[in-house]
Amino acid sequence: MEWTEALLERIDKLEPAVKAWVHLDREGARRTARERAAQAAGGAVVGPLHGVPVALKDIFDVAGMPTRAGAKAFAHRQPDTDATSVARLRAAGAVILGKVTTTTFALMDPSPTGNPWNPAHTPGGSSSGSAAAVGARMAPLALGSQTVGSVLRPAAYCGVVGFKPTHGRISAAGVVPLSWSNDHVGILVRAVEDAALALQILAGPDRADPLTVSHPVDDYLAGLGGGSAPAPRIGVLRALIERAAPENAEHLTEVTRRLSAAGATLGEVVLPASFAGLHDSGQVVVRAEAAAYHAPNFPRLAEEYPPKIREALTVGQGIRAVDFLAARSHLRRFRDEMASIALRYDALLTPTAPGPAPRGLESTGDPYFCAPWSHAGMPAIALPSGLSRDGLPLSLQLVGSAFAEARLLGAAAWCESLLDFREAPRA
Repeated sequence: MEWTEALLERIDKLEPAVKAWVHLDREGARRTARERAAQAAGGAVVGPLHGVPVALKDIFDVAGMPTRAGAKAFAHRQPDTDATSVARLRAAGAVILGKVTTTTFALMDPSPTGNPWNPAHTPGGSSSGSAAAVGARMAPLALGSQTVGSVLRPAAYCGVVGFKPTHGRISAAGVVPLSWSNDHVGILVRAVEDAALALQILAGPDRADPLTVSHPVDDYLAGLGGGSAPAPRIGVLRALIERAAPENAEHLTEVTRRLSAAGATLGEVVLPASFAGLHDSGQVVVRAEAAAYHAPNFPRLAEEYPPKIREALTVGQGIRAVDFLAARSHLRRFRDEMASIALRYDALLTPTAPGPAPRGLESTGDPYFCAPWSHAGMPAIALPSGLSRDGLPLSLQLVGSAFAEARLLGAAAWCESLLDFREAPRA
């Protein structure tokens, strides 16, 4: 109970500047927190998230709360059932604080949210409120979604851990879709161990989502090694590091030196030929699938959509089936070619974003470095790794083999311990 009250007080203090929340369920959170406190006093623990406050991106259905998806009134709904991921959090004992901001329909039109490290800078998107809330210490755990770069890039900008598992590992039932074949439910927390715990709760097939898979769920917490995990094998995607902004490229190069000096085995990785044109193919798939989802509303309500998603849906409506299928084939080819490369390592190391969060709220930043792994459905995690000269967070991205989240999280925990990032935004 005290934790929930302390967070509500912190939200009241910081929200005028950060603007992360769209629906704060004070009474519902307090009621659940009181129930959890009474249960704990009686020796009963609901689950591993007993009493843990959680924030949810406003594309996740929560029974009794509006789902607005960052859009105008025509898109608002009042669901009477929880999204599968939300139901699993509740079953584990979580306290739902409420809903946080998203870009409109989880694309690129920015929300009003500011970066907790400096509100004049973007928090990233589309999971802007999720990252800002965790970064500002308003919540210890938030759910977001990533179709291109919408969990890891905001995590990087806000100085937190962002994690998306393999596509289909977590059910997306009850989550407003953008592109079914690219949408991932993602986790935003402050430590790798918390990401592993959340995945343990959320992972697994779901009849309500035909894209989930029945691949065995590992013991992700045990995979962290309890502080005694061996030094990982890391494949360094040097060409991507060199594409980052100079300050960030220099920072990540120094990080690789530190990892090597601490015992990690590093190897240089060359991207396969299918990387060429991958981003364009990914956009074809995302726009076409988004247009399909919005087909019932968009023709008559196009002017109600903000500019960037309106443009994407307009383009998506005109994509030919032959071009869509060719783009899907390209993404599968990249996934297949990356699979054999990723298997040789515990993780692949790349930038998460070109650099620190850009100034201004007109853009959510560049998803270039996250997009390939979303399109390939590979698990990826962003780790805060230092501060820029302007005092904004920098981040590295680790990518793993499909369904090898335990191995990826183990490597991430080892790197996290070495990096020892303890900075926090000013309250």
